[in-house]
Amino acid sequence: MENLKHRLKNIEQGSEAIILLHGLARTSFSMNKAGKLLAAYGYKIINVNYPSREREIESLALEYIAQALKGCDSSRIKKIHFLTHSMGGILVRYYLSAKNIDKLGQVVMLAPPSQGSEIVDRLAGWPLFYRINGPAGLQLGTDKDSLPSALGPVNFPVGIIAGDRSVNPLLSLIISGINDGKVSVNRAKVDGMRDFIVVPYSHPFIMRREHAIEQALHFIQQGRFANGLHR
Repeated sequence: MENLKHRLKNIEQGSEAIILLHGLARTSFSMNKAGKLLAAYGYKIINVNYPSREREIESLALEYIAQALKGCDSSRIKKIHFLTHSMGGILVRYYLSAKNIDKLGQVVMLAPPSQGSEIVDRLAGWPLFYRINGPAGLQLGTDKDSLPSALGPVNFPVGIIAGDRSVNPLLSLIISGINDGKVSVNRAKVDGMRDFIVVPYSHPFIMRREHAIEQALHFIQQGRFANGLHR
């Protein structure tokens, strides 16, 4: 894979912010590496920790994204970007369906269940699934009534990075087509996205892979991925 560092640039310290949103059943710790790498380029990093297993997506999005935005009130911050992993991308889509962000820049989603996941379809009825994933997990199916389906196309600048490696072959058997062990490459896509790229990483670790983080920053700075689809 291409080394992207020569394509990335430092910005005026603190002049732009990147809000990080982790995925389901994870914590902000999972986004620490991304935050450290992005901060080195001058960005203010707001790494959100939210109780992903305790409440539904709508409630989580409205409370915790609003809190993160309060940290961007400074007049020094000219743009507010997002980098999300998995369900974090659905939180951003829901929030922006209900609210406007005046300084919104670019949004990059790592392995989002943009069209839901067949794993939810198959396992949602199991008590252990609810215990592990909570009410938000039940909202991520593929049927027309699921939250991702109800949100429809995006109308803000989004780049999506999907993975095509799995560390859980049993779960991969449930998913149609190439997948990362939780979400298929095709179901990561969403109508209206600006660009799309596939990288050789699995769902649990994509947010910690340096190349994926550099691709995310490339999109934030240039509005496209290096060697993406450029839709």
